[in-house]
Amino acid sequence: MADPRTTAVANVLDVLDGRSLDHVLAAAPPSLDERDRALAAELSFGVCRWYRRLDALVAQLLRKPLKNRDRDLQVLLLVGAYQLLYSRIPPHAAISTAVEVSRRLGKAWASKLINGVLRRLQRDQEGLAAAVDRNEAIRYALPDWLYDAICAAWPEQRSAILPALQARPPMTLRVDLGQTDRGEYLRQLVAMGVSARPHPSLPAALVLDIPLAVERLPGFSRGLVSVQDAGAQLAGAYLDPQSGQRVLDACAAPGGKTLDILQRAADLQVTAVDMDGERLRRVDENLRRAGHQAALYVGDAARPQDAEWGRERYQRILLDVPCSATGVLRRHPDIRLLRRKLDIVGLVERQAAILAALWPLLLPGGRLLYVTCSLLPAENALQVDAFLKRHADAQAAELPAIPGIRSGRGVQLLPGIDDTDGFFYAALEKRVTV
Repeated sequence: MADPRTTAVANVLDVLDGRSLDHVLAAAPPSLDERDRALAAELSFGVCRWYRRLDALVAQLLRKPLKNRDRDLQVLLLVGAYQLLYSRIPPHAAISTAVEVSRRLGKAWASKLINGVLRRLQRDQEGLAAAVDRNEAIRYALPDWLYDAICAAWPEQRSAILPALQARPPMTLRVDLGQTDRGEYLRQLVAMGVSARPHPSLPAALVLDIPLAVERLPGFSRGLVSVQDAGAQLAGAYLDPQSGQRVLDACAAPGGKTLDILQRAADLQVTAVDMDGERLRRVDENLRRAGHQAALYVGDAARPQDAEWGRERYQRILLDVPCSATGVLRRHPDIRLLRRKLDIVGLVERQAAILAALWPLLLPGGRLLYVTCSLLPAENALQVDAFLKRHADAQAAELPAIPGIRSGRGVQLLPGIDDTDGFFYAALEKRVTV
């Protein structure tokens, strides 16, 4: 019989083995009821979010590191520590359930160890925390390479970025302004007893004070409203599709930006491409919910020559490239465990390859919007600068930096500033030659 804490241990072990937390949670044991499934997810997210700090705290309480074959016990200690430090679960329950899980794992011999470590952490947490938090990278549970990269890129904003990456992200809605007014939709939420506020910089965005199941959102089933981070909502505005244009969304899943594009102008011919067929089905579901459709293709954006969609030409291209996802750590805390410094080189190369492959598909006078959810200049401003040097027929259009700040030829959004995740946008336009 599965239980939430044993499930959380298994989930975190899977992440340490290289699987994304989203995929792991989707495969949660069917024997877990809704409440236990939610607790397992909360513990899994929490341990991933605070893994490095929790690991450093626990290490002070072990006489020697646990052996590799006892990684499950190490993670179990982190699950217990997370409950003690970051949850409302009573300490006695956090400790006793951890001891019980050690028995479920077939390691009853470790019961005294688990009990002793967690009780000492409960008793001495203030002094233990003071010792580990002298290292700021550990305090914010970031790998050294990423901490160093963020501080080097954003020295003036680091004091806002670092704690924001550890915060729980808000649930933000995008209202379809073609169907309703944001103020009117806010009044509907208030009438339901839902507390929300308009985003100060984005005309369609509403930020909920407490997350809400999408089924309870008025008009969700017909596309009146969608769940989309405030920063992601800039994609449609920056792309600026015009009625009747042919638009390519080259890395489309899960489809929030695709739907935004379709809701902005009439008679658009939208083609959505993604490498993952399962995720592309989510794009289709997202569009159908709102009564829209697009031509959907499973394909590699770096190889348009192999596909039917690559024989077309487009007035607008949205290119939300594969990236380090360092700007969305608060939504995907497992990234801090999965991503390695060496990964950035490969990602930068792939981004450049996709840019080069898609540029010929853009008609003269057209716009390609380059997007990442990264905080790293190598994927953002430096990538765009390199592209412009290689393509004499390309020029960067100036985008309004509200929200956001100027970064090279584009706009950078930063976590902790303007109530958004971390996104980078650059609008590349193809010169018309006479």
